[in-house]
Amino acid sequence: MNRHFGFNPADIHVMLLSHAHIDHTGNIPNLVKQGFKGTIYCTAATKELCEIMLLDSAHIQESDVKYLNKRREKQGRDLLKPLYEIADVDDAIDLMKPVAVGKEIVIDDEISFHFTDAGHILGSVSVHLNVKDNSGLKKVTFSGDIGRYNDLILKSPQEFRQADYIICESTYGNRLHDDTGNARQKLLDVVMKTCVEKRGKLIIPAFSLGRTQEIVYTLDRFKTEGKLPAINVYVDSPLAVDATMIMRKHREFFNNEIIDYMKTDPDPFGFSNLQYVRKAEDSKKLNDNKNPCIIISASGMIDAGRIKHHVKNNVGDNKNTILLVGYCSPNSIGGRLMNRDKTVRIFGEEYEVKADVEVISSFSAHADYKEMIDYLKCQNPALVKNFFSTWRV
Repeated sequence: MNRHFGFNPADIHVMLLSHAHIDHTGNIPNLVKQGFKGTIYCTAATKELCEIMLLDSAHIQESDVKYLNKRREKQGRDLLKPLYEIADVDDAIDLMKPVAVGKEIVIDDEISFHFTDAGHILGSVSVHLNVKDNSGLKKVTFSGDIGRYNDLILKSPQEFRQADYIICESTYGNRLHDDTGNARQKLLDVVMKTCVEKRGKLIIPAFSLGRTQEIVYTLDRFKTEGKLPAINVYVDSPLAVDATMIMRKHREFFNNEIIDYMKTDPDPFGFSNLQYVRKAEDSKKLNDNKNPCIIISASGMIDAGRIKHHVKNNVGDNKNTILLVGYCSPNSIGGRLMNRDKTVRIFGEEYEVKADVEVISSFSAHADYKEMIDYLKCQNPALVKNFFSTWRV
């Protein structure tokens, strides 16, 4: 569906990249493959995250195509090719040029830009353009994805200079998130009920970047406060392991609360009974582990990754709990669980849902409508000539 751009990629000279999430970056290697040779400006953290996430995307595509082509060959159908391969990812990463937040970058005589911190994920920014043409100077702002105020880890979105034109995301433009303090307590309640009272497993589907680190940091604080029971916690996602390592390197995006916490606990993403799992054989061993534990694994919607195996092996036991901590599309396995379906289809088979299903929505990395208004309060509406809102369906 995304093979063709509707324009010649070789005609584009510059890309301004707001952040590393795959819905914003996932087709960049294809753009490069089709002729884009320009500069991709982003933060250093975004470049590092893109490297691991786009390589993961390429691996998934190559694996999926190999599987699909076995069936297509038997059917006598044309074989498929991946959207892009690992070599295309390497070429794309080479074009990325890290830029510091707040530094004005001159592209040419007509265009310059700077970034401000968007607080959405590590390295995420809003983009602010100065564009000169025959009618004068125009100031254009692209919000990127707007983060949360009072985020567990990241700074709040920065104020930005007055804009003539604003392009603003509105993913949660019609709703409010739960209170984050209540979310923290609910997480602890679910841990205690599942792992202590029922002696079961708590399975947490979580995206490798952002959500996983927030959950781990919250559990780390419970451990420091003496509230976390003596159970093992596993982060079972190679991508999450890599993302956490990058997270540790970029404290410049951390808020004051976590910086203060790190004065007494230098590693907020590690504690004695936490294990990061890379190898597939170690992941499989978790299925045979009958002890109470917490397993955090990707992806958050349970539509790919190791989490599908963990849900398959645990959803049929009423001692266990599946805890959903973010948005799930209605047709995903996570969406069906969120909808309280009595069965879910995993790897082509239906499984009865006997485990408890809990939902905590406030771990979202997107601003709700009140936070979007807070983000825009720095602007004088009378001076904004036009406002464009983007949304997902």
